[in-house]
Amino acid sequence: MRATTETDRQGRSFLVGLIGSGIGPSLTPPMHEREADRLGRRLVYRTIDIDVWGLPPESVGELVRSAPRYGFDGLNITHPCKQAVLPHLDGLTPDAAALGAVNTVVFEGDSAIGHNTDWSGFLEAFEIGLPDAARERVVLLGAGGAGAAVAHALLTSGTGDLVIVDPEVDRADALARALIARFPGRSCRAAPPGDVAAHVSPADGLVNATPIGMAHHPGLPLPAALLRPPLWVADIVYRPLRTALLDEAERRGCATLSGGGMAVFQAVRAFELITGLAPDRDRMRAHFADLAAN
Repeated sequence: MRATTETDRQGRSFLVGLIGSGIGPSLTPPMHEREADRLGRRLVYRTIDIDVWGLPPESVGELVRSAPRYGFDGLNITHPCKQAVLPHLDGLTPDAAALGAVNTVVFEGDSAIGHNTDWSGFLEAFEIGLPDAARERVVLLGAGGAGAAVAHALLTSGTGDLVIVDPEVDRADALARALIARFPGRSCRAAPPGDVAAHVSPADGLVNATPIGMAHHPGLPLPAALLRPPLWVADIVYRPLRTALLDEAERRGCATLSGGGMAVFQAVRAFELITGLAPDRDRMRAHFADLAAN
């Protein structure tokens, strides 16, 4: 966590940014700004949308290197830059290094340090939203940065058999092998999208960690016919909060979990890391609920 200095105690302000693709609808900026305001501090949060600027994901490196010169205290990183940012950082926390993905960058002097608050954010949301869900066999859609965080959270929570489905089978296989090394005795394997039906049929749960369902990527990440109880379905997408996947799953009788909880709980920890201040997690949940409703 960032150390609180005498300047902080006197009420310094903060400048934070979010780097990613299609992030205009993100609720993270106003959520952070509202919480800072309630703590009596000034925090300005800016979005840096690589689509708007016509930049490739690899541009995240230059954006991160430039940010301290413009006064940024920290950055959040989202799709598709969570893995692309790794070579451009001066250090990683153990969680971020193990996951190979970063969603929060804190500037400490001349150093940019990468953190991952996604995995703990998903785990907390899962434990609250689906506390009694069977989790022995789970299918995970997506092997990117968010998928790596969700996979780590699922195995931490007790999942024993995890199938990772991704169009880039080599990427999914690399993630599965890394997970086996961290969680010996568990079953983790990759599968191409064409095999998803065979793996979803016997599964307890399904998690969508792809961008499909976001405002800029509408639709379902798998055939609707595969959604049937007692399968539970979780989506990490939260804009919209009610994705087509969740609507279809509920219509077919499945228990569901939206991406709202993960969005809140990862933001709670990121806020703490960047500012050195202690946010109120229940209040941040209330900020999110109000923003999502309006």
